[in-house]
Amino acid sequence: MTLLKLCVLTPNRIVWDSEVEQIILSTNSGQIGILPNHIPIAMALDIGILRLNFNGQWFSIALMGGVARLANNGITILVNDAKGGSEISRQEAQETLKIAETNFRKACETKN
Repeated sequence: MTLLKLCVLTPNRIVWDSEVEQIILSTNSGQIGILPNHIPIAMALDIGILRLNFNGQWFSIALMGGVARLANNGITILVNDAKGGSEISRQEAQETLKIAETNFRKACETKN
């Protein structure tokens, strides 16, 4: 079976470097599913979730925007930051959301 060689890189670390069966990626123009033997493509990535199928199981990685290049059954994803689903604390995410919502409200109030 043909697989995709997936490499997800941030400036500080290698997040993923292994072969996968397929991926679903959030781009600036919507989601794209990629299977082996996909045509070569380069794309800008949106902040969103990378879903990957590895050994028959689906995994999620949160991506903080970047770029991706696909050629010859290899995809390299360069992002500002990334976190695997198991690395994300629900409590920390909720606290970060509250801070962002507060900052957003303050910014809207100062504009008016």
